[in-house]
Formats: sequence, C-alpha cells, structure tokens
Amino acid sequence: MDWQRLLTLAAAELIAPQTAAFALAAIGLNVHFGFTGLLNMGHAGFMLLGAYGFAISTIAGAPLWLALIIAMACAVVFALLLGIPTLKLRGDYLAIVTISAAEIVRMVGRSTLFTDLTGASSGIRGNTYKSTFQALSPLPDGSTTIGPFTYGNNLSNGWWVRIAAWAIVLLAVLFIYLLMRSPWGRVLKGIREDEDAVRALGKSVYAYKMQALVLGGVLGALGGVVYVLPTSVQPDAMGRAMTFFVWTVLLLGGAATIFGPVLGSMIFFVTLSIVRTTMREVLPPDVFSPAQIEPLSGMLIGIALMLLVIFRPQGILGDKKELTFHVR
Repeated sequence: MDWQRLLTLAAAELIAPQTAAFALAAIGLNVHFGFTGLLNMGHAGFMLLGAYGFAISTIAGAPLWLALIIAMACAVVFALLLGIPTLKLRGDYLAIVTISAAEIVRMVGRSTLFTDLTGASSGIRGNTYKSTFQALSPLPDGSTTIGPFTYGNNLSNGWWVRIAAWAIVLLAVLFIYLLMRSPWGRVLKGIREDEDAVRALGKSVYAYKMQALVLGGVLGALGGVVYVLPTSVQPDAMGRAMTFFVWTVLLLGGAATIFGPVLGSMIFFVTLSIVRTTMREVLPPDVFSPAQIEPLSGMLIGIALMLLVIFRPQGILGDKKELTFHVR
C-alpha cells in the first residue's frame, strides 16, 4: 500500500470544499439541536433548497449577492412552513416533519414536471451557474502548489472555492460565537434545558424556537451552496444520507460547542477517506467490487454513529452535562 498517497489524500480532505460545506451545515444544525434542542432530521432539505435557489437564480441572470439572498430566503420560507405547525408541539413532531419534508424537496427536485428548472434526476450542471462566483476570484489563472497540494487557482475545485468556502465557515463560527454569548443565545440554551422555566420568565419560547429554526436553516442553505460550487446540483446526492452525515459530523465534534462542527467535519472526512482508500487497496475485487465499497463504508459510518451516541454522546469537544437527548 502506498502510505504517502493515502496520507496525502486524507490530508487533502482537511481543506476540501466538501468538508467546509458539511462544517457550515453542521453549524446550522448545532443551532437547532445543540443550542435549542430542536430535532431536525431533514437538514439536507435546507441544503438542497439553498443549492437550487442559488443555481436557478444565477441561471436566470441574478448577480451573486442576489442569488445568495434567494438561497437564504428559500431556507427561511422552508423553516416557516415546517415550524409554524410543529414548534408548539413536542420536539419529536419536528423530527417527523423535517425528515418527510426533506424527502418531498428531493422528490420534487427530481420530478420530470420541473425539468426546465431543476433538471429532474439529472440535476443542474455546474458550468451553468458558477460564472458569477468565479468572476470574483482575485487569483491569477494557472495553478498553485502549497505543500503536497496542487490545484488550479480558478477551477471548479481549485484554490478560490476553497478560500471562499473556509472564509464563510470562519465567519459563521465567529457569528455563532458572538450570538451564543448574547442574551438571545442564553435564552436558547435555557429553552434547551427547561423551556417551561423560560416561559415562566415571560419569554416567548415559540418565537425563539422559530428564530433558531430559521437561522440554522439559513446556515444549512449556505452549506448547500458551498457544497455545489465545485460540483453540480444533484438531488439524489442531497438526501437522507447527507442528513445523517451532518449529524455524525455534529455529534463527533461535539454538539453545543462552537468549534465542534468544524473539527467533526475535518475528522469525519479524513477518516472516511482513509477507510475508503484502504478498503479499495486491501479488499479483493472478487469479494467486494468497487461499487460495493461505498455502501460498505456507509455501513461503517452508521455503526460508528451508534457507538458514538452510546459511549460519547457529547463528542470530542462537548460537555456531557450540557447535552441531553431528552425530547420534550
């Protein structure tokens, strides 16, 4: 086995746009679950809506700033549609509604009725909506080598998209850090611990939950935009598996922490790269074909998530005293 190649591929995941996208989505999910106690099991729906909103509006001629606003607006509307009928009920109702709604978004996206907008199951090609983003690149054409990594400066999966993606993640981390130290953030934590006590203090628990659902959904939509910048919009790639990957990232790094989602995303994708590459090298092709490696790695991720929830639910950076799985 070529260990140098294995480690280089794994290290590349630390700065990959996909890692940044999942970190951003997990930050949004952290607002939902870690800080407020909302069980959102359909976060991929927010990501897919953000990706569709950005891509479709860009193709229609919207500038980059307007396309981002439209992507976030889609998440706001989606959060309102989910939250208005469910947030006054127990938390598990939100879980049921979100996982169903995310599937509805995916199925609508791949429906042939909206082929002109969404491309149906074929999706939207990346070269149709990346021009406005790439036009903002300050980098010269060509490629740049930094350490073991060599990427094109302005290619779809190059340095510019990496710089922009991680800049957005850092801004999101700083924003959530400041927000959770504010009175608003302390109210969210109080709702997570005991919403009846918060309600007794005269706070509108319903309004705060709705605000948290909207904010986390907007961050999820931005994660969806970052996710499709180096690739294309494919509805089947942003389904249930993506939601559980985001949950794994959050629980691995530590829910109710500021840097947990970022650390969890990095560790998750580095480990996933090592596992997949090792299995391709070690497992005989006559036992496991290359097409079977992907579902096998998914099974291992599922097992790891179950063990994580059982033995260390607080994650790497989390505090077990601050995190419970009690659903009101």
